[in-house]
Amino acid sequence: MKRRFEMYQYRQVVVRMRLGDSDREIAKAGLMGRRKAAALRHVALAQGWLNRGQPLPAEATLAAVLTAAAPAVTTPSQSLVEPYREQVTTWWQGGVQGTAIHQALVRQYGFTGSYLSVARFLQGLQATVPKATVILEFAPGDAVQVDFGRGPELVDTRTGELRASWVFVMTLCWSRHQYAEIVDDQTVWTWLACHRRAFEWFNGVPRRVIIDNPKCAITRACFHDPEVQRAYGELAEGYGFRIAPCPPREPQKKGRVEAGVKYVKGNFLALRDFRHRADANQQLQAWVLETAGNRCHGTTRQRPLTQFTEVEQRLLQPLPAVPPAPACWAKVKVHRDGHVQFDYGLYSVPFRWIGQELWLKATPTMVQVFHDHILVATHPRLFGAGDRSTVTDHLPPNALAYCLHDPQWCLSQAEQVGPACHALVQQLFADRVLDNLRAVQGILRLGKTYGPVRLEAACRRAVEFANPRYRTVKTILAKGLDQLPLAESAFDTLAASYTGQGRFYRDVGALLSH
Repeated sequence: MKRRFEMYQYRQVVVRMRLGDSDREIAKAGLMGRRKAAALRHVALAQGWLNRGQPLPAEATLAAVLTAAAPAVTTPSQSLVEPYREQVTTWWQGGVQGTAIHQALVRQYGFTGSYLSVARFLQGLQATVPKATVILEFAPGDAVQVDFGRGPELVDTRTGELRASWVFVMTLCWSRHQYAEIVDDQTVWTWLACHRRAFEWFNGVPRRVIIDNPKCAITRACFHDPEVQRAYGELAEGYGFRIAPCPPREPQKKGRVEAGVKYVKGNFLALRDFRHRADANQQLQAWVLETAGNRCHGTTRQRPLTQFTEVEQRLLQPLPAVPPAPACWAKVKVHRDGHVQFDYGLYSVPFRWIGQELWLKATPTMVQVFHDHILVATHPRLFGAGDRSTVTDHLPPNALAYCLHDPQWCLSQAEQVGPACHALVQQLFADRVLDNLRAVQGILRLGKTYGPVRLEAACRRAVEFANPRYRTVKTILAKGLDQLPLAESAFDTLAASYTGQGRFYRDVGALLSH
């Protein structure tokens, strides 16, 4: 881009010319290029400005003569975009990017200039159309502004590793007194807990909280209809403040806390060392009261802590008698195993909700699951990764039966049926290869169909013939063999069907006994 010269600079060059400096010497001194100096010398000679007997021309005279007689000396060449000024200005004010404007000019008007021509023209528009701003005014106790800033790397006391941190800052808009805290993350839990501690620090609640659009507070940023995080909305109701999110991409509307974050980072964090996060927060709180609170604020020219204690503090809303418990809401989907996941913990819900989305509300001590505002499950809060909380009543009938009817329960039920049933169950549980819990449960369920008397007789026959299996007991009951005497040969047919022998097969012991 061409350099723009002021009239006093032209006057200085004329003085050097009157002293005898050449165009090359003027250019070497950095006052003006040789071509421009030559053009100025031509005009100066015609006007008699180089005559030492004549007084130097005034700046107004220079401007009038140079503009009229030699416009090339004072004005740059016309932009190739100038013929399309009105159309380009309309596009630019409508938010169209420079590359798109250049392509449109080429496509619609046969524009032959480069993209740089368009870029230089748009820079000129930005310089000639400055954006106006308005200073926002706030009454005492009316509002606070909240923001996060990047903090120092601190040692994790549990692992000994360095971890990134964040600085939470809440600044009262009127007095500029602030609350600051160094935290590990920007989760919903941290956001809610910092608000609570900040209100307790101020011993009061403002009427509005002005924020940006962090995910921990706003789930969908929008100029007209932002969606507030459900947990943050409940906190606002509990403390009695209104949430005022800034329009998207306009963080300057909370400039007081932006400046507060920069002040914390530049004045407090810059030259301090911290052993861990607790040590950093202890130093930070002392710094807020001693240094930040007692400085002469650059805008108000007052001490923030003095303004707060003498005026603003008593105009804040009082803290609630019972502070609302921080709670985090999340939409969760029920897995096929009848559990939902939150913070790596698993919580059971009634099996009929498998595959559906439910609302989960988590507090520091409890987790509740809702379906259309109806409570369907309650659990103690889990904190270990992979921990599982299961209520047996939530399981489907088959799984419930398997879980509840454990070996001890089965042995107790079999003993109530009879000694033969108890002996058969013991033999099944004594198997060193198979886990026969389902087989035992199936045998005991046969008692509901055939009654305990017949089940005991069938178990006695199965034990007598050394075949303690579920299918054996079921077949005996289905064919009524439990009602026959043990010496009856009809059972031999059943035995043959399981041994693979012929119809007239007899045990060796039976043959020798005759």
